[in-house]
Amino acid sequence: MRSSIPGLGRVMVFLAAALASASFAIPEDWGEEGVQYGQLGTDVNLSCPGVRAGSPVQWRRAGATALPEGSAVQQGSLVLPSASLASMGTYSCHGKDGGLLHTVSLRLGHLPGVPFVSCRASDYENFSCSWTSTVETFLPTRYITTYRKKSLTGEEKRRNRNGHMGLCLQDPSRPGTCTVHRSEFWSSYRLNITEVNPLGFNYRLLDVTMQAIIKPDPPEGLVVEPIPLAPRRLHVSWKYPSSWPKEPHFQLRFRLQYRPIIHRSWSVVETVNLSEVITDAFAGLEHVVQVSAKDFLDAGNWSEWSAEARATPVRDLASTASEETTTDARLESLAEEPSQAPNPEPINHSDPLEKVAVLVSLGIFAFFVLAAVLVITVLIWLRVRKHGKDKTKPNFLVAATHLKALPSESWC
Repeated sequence: MRSSIPGLGRVMVFLAAALASASFAIPEDWGEEGVQYGQLGTDVNLSCPGVRAGSPVQWRRAGATALPEGSAVQQGSLVLPSASLASMGTYSCHGKDGGLLHTVSLRLGHLPGVPFVSCRASDYENFSCSWTSTVETFLPTRYITTYRKKSLTGEEKRRNRNGHMGLCLQDPSRPGTCTVHRSEFWSSYRLNITEVNPLGFNYRLLDVTMQAIIKPDPPEGLVVEPIPLAPRRLHVSWKYPSSWPKEPHFQLRFRLQYRPIIHRSWSVVETVNLSEVITDAFAGLEHVVQVSAKDFLDAGNWSEWSAEARATPVRDLASTASEETTTDARLESLAEEPSQAPNPEPINHSDPLEKVAVLVSLGIFAFFVLAAVLVITVLIWLRVRKHGKDKTKPNFLVAATHLKALPSESWC
């Protein structure tokens, strides 16, 4: 829906605004007296008010010796066919005697295009929309920004038959944006962003649901601190964004990302608290930390990441002392032996792993020795026992034979 007739501007703008169930008059005065606007690529007609019909009229162009190529004077008016940017300038019409009759400044451009619009809610009470023009018009431009509530309760329908409607308020300090205040989190709205210039208008209708467009601002006050005597830990704390109202029914949850400064990959942790302890940091390495926020019930989108904060976990005291001892021993060895041959790396006999390995080896060796002694002892015992049985058996047989050989008379 476009209008190329300046005189219809007010009517067409009214119709565009009516599509959003709200209408707001647009002033026809663009603040430039004596200016005529025309559309590029079309024939432009410059009139000379006050000239009598049939009277000769002369047209001149300021700063030029001749009029644009192809121009013609018809019934006192100057016609510029297929006007281009080169046709812009100040024109004047003069009577037969050369007297000035009228002066007009010609500005050329295009009709507005359909603006590109996006909306976002940084909290659950207000939302803002921003837009950009899709056509370079070369002309002064204004915007009508209105809204209406789509889903109405019975009470709202009784109060207003046309629905809840109003202005999306524009802030002069933030061109290209408007804000709907006191919006309802569970409601839907229809936005109408209408772009208007002296040649006509164009508009964009956009349906907005608060739950879909909510995107908090990044958390604030991010602080990262090392924890004493904890070489792999960092304490991280932050605050709610100042734009998010403090209400118990609308909380935020958070996402924490961190990495050593020399690494590229991030570790990510989610939490509902305002602080977190990183337990797998690298001792002695500087870490980069950021945090973002999202609605607790997962509505909308994550905020942008906060500004970076950095901290370095404390170094492990035991490993630091071991490194210092090794370094001192190496230096003393080099001082005592003036030989230019390289000295071998000194062995650290106090290494606890080495002690454990030695103890385990000794234990295994002792186990095998004891097992061998036990086996030998059992074998000797079995051999002695068998030998004793063999000696007892012959004596018994001799005694039995002797009893049988005695004469029967000896029993009488």
